[in-house]
Amino acid sequence: MTHITIEYVIMIPVLFAQIIVFPFAANVIATTWTDNQREAELQNAADHLASTIQQLYLFINRKEISVGNITQASTLPPTIQSYPYTATGSLRIIDSSKMLSLFLELQGTRTTATATAVLGSNVLWDSSPESVFQSDSLNASIKVQKFANGTLLFYFRS
Repeated sequence: MTHITIEYVIMIPVLFAQIIVFPFAANVIATTWTDNQREAELQNAADHLASTIQQLYLFINRKEISVGNITQASTLPPTIQSYPYTATGSLRIIDSSKMLSLFLELQGTRTTATATAVLGSNVLWDSSPESVFQSDSLNASIKVQKFANGTLLFYFRS
């Protein structure tokens, strides 16, 4: 009779672990992996967007490029794991240059990412509520307006 009691003492915690603890642990691990994957993909999108803006600046800031408007259509994916994302920017002055900080947010989640692009002193950023990059918009783009005095106004349109 004592053998049955020992078996129950050993088997009940093992069964408890199999029924409750293992699925809970698997769920936590899967959720963490998914969140990390989303965060990495959103950070890649942020870095790509910042790099695109910096390259646009370097191209448009030349004297050979005439006054006018330039539109760079988005080459980013419209969604990350089926979630669209938005991007906004803010410009701050650091020494003789300006730094554009981009803030991306994956809609429907708490996942965010930031990236920066160093630009010249002749850059302006339209921080109005309309200057938002909406990834799932067919018209998502980066726009630049070059003025006669060499000033470059950057903004998003969706």
